Amino acid sequence: MYEGNYVAFKGSKEGIIIYFKKDADYTKVKDQLIKKLESAKKFFKGAKVISIQGKVLTEDEKKEIKEIIHSRYGMIVVEKEQTNIKNIKTSKKVFEGIEEGNTKFIRATIRSGQRIRFSGNLVIIGDVNPGAEIIAEGNIMVMGSLRGVAHAGISGNERAFVAAYSLQPTQLRISKKIARSPDHEKVKPMGPELAMIKNGGVVIEPYLPNK
Repeated sequence: MYEGNYVAFKGSKEGIIIYFKKDADYTKVKDQLIKKLESAKKFFKGAKVISIQGKVLTEDEKKEIKEIIHSRYGMIVVEKEQTNIKNIKTSKKVFEGIEEGNTKFIRATIRSGQRIRFSGNLVIIGDVNPGAEIIAEGNIMVMGSLRGVAHAGISGNERAFVAAYSLQPTQLRISKKIARSPDHEKVKPMGPELAMIKNGGVVIEPYLPNK
């Protein structure tokens, strides 16, 4: 599979699996990963990574790899984890998934009158138009313009966030906290923004992955 290389990609119906050679040096693995992604930016942008296998990475190394493939190359990391059936509950427990976990991808524009609700993270690959509503127990990420209503962390998860390439919601909620766009707001955001709860209120900030 590796053919003398340290990094290999395997595609499936659910997404991409990245394999790192088990006995390879981490620096060589990282450098080769960047080289391969750089050579095919358009192909990998927006692709979903469901697993990173092979070489055992430390937490810091894994975090760095995820930062590279997501922030630099626009890939979406949704690692599948084995679920212990004994831990599944039907009660209204607060959804704890923040960066990983149960995630639904919708490749479409959500139009006025449509209402999407999911018991996990929601990723919209498209726009959310005014009059549309998206609701999630986890995070909400819109890879386009968010101009409708968004409610993340609906089950009480105050660690949830809402992110969009263009964040202009008519109403935005996280858990029980609510934020509205000011009526006098005319300046459109110049880049991706992130909304989260800070100091008891919803704060919207520019998304700066290298900050």
